[in-house]
Amino acid sequence: MDPISDVLTLLNIRSAFSSRFEAVGPWALRFRSYRYVKIGAIVSGACWLTIDGEPPLRLSSGDCYLLANDRPYEVAGDLDLEPEDGHAVYRRFPGARTVRYGTAASDAERTVIVGGSITLDEMTSALLLDCLPPVVRIPADSPPAQSLRPVLEMLSDETATEPLGAAVMIEHLTQILFVQALRAHLAGEETVPGWLGALNDPQIGAALTLMHQRATHRWTVADLAAEVGMSRSSFALRFKTLVGLPPLDYLLHWRIRSAAEVLRAGERTVASVAAEWGYASESAFSNAFKRVTGQPPARYRTAKPAPPAAPPFHE
Repeated sequence: MDPISDVLTLLNIRSAFSSRFEAVGPWALRFRSYRYVKIGAIVSGACWLTIDGEPPLRLSSGDCYLLANDRPYEVAGDLDLEPEDGHAVYRRFPGARTVRYGTAASDAERTVIVGGSITLDEMTSALLLDCLPPVVRIPADSPPAQSLRPVLEMLSDETATEPLGAAVMIEHLTQILFVQALRAHLAGEETVPGWLGALNDPQIGAALTLMHQRATHRWTVADLAAEVGMSRSSFALRFKTLVGLPPLDYLLHWRIRSAAEVLRAGERTVASVAAEWGYASESAFSNAFKRVTGQPPARYRTAKPAPPAAPPFHE
């Protein structure tokens, strides 16, 4: 697979929860910090999204957004209103997928937001999230938003009516929305920092693909540079500048992240996993594993994973 598909597989999206928020009349809600990713779309109406430290962002019908930091934020129909505690509002609807807020004589100005929370693997998430800005907006008139329209329509229907099998459908549709937002971010920015942006560099992106496709190969920096048509020194400098790690350090981290996913499944011995990922001995693998993760393989296998995602506007 390509590197971003590899990473998305290792991110182990264990839980995705989507819900529907409907507001009429004047409204403004504030939410505390959260873990990992919030993803959503404006089905109808419009609103303001304001992340602490960032200017307000206007979102209209058909726009999608991705939040990838832990800052508090506000969602509002009117920026001049004092926001209400959004968590308290959601607690009025325990277990419900649809939250209705406000009253008005007519719902002509109703705003409907479909949003989801996604929990990622603790060890791998930084590889992706450190590259993302506080908010990614996909405008309704952009090509990625056009391709997402059927997904949004299905997600809106599933959250509004909750037919049989809705929970499974909603989870998968939310994940599709997440992946498409990443694609849109890559396509819409001239420069994207870190690993994610490095994939767009013709030579460094090609090297990353080679490292992922042949992760157990005994690569040297010179070998990788030759494969992508660069000198050793130029390749090493550009790789570290774009990715943030020297080439062989990145390869080490990728091998250990991949091995950790196998170990967490709990069906393989440490020795067999070490051999699969190119280590001559279990002790060499254990030393490398501890250097990357901070704990030995056996302890990592039994460590408690990150908690599941909360509903989209909760902690």
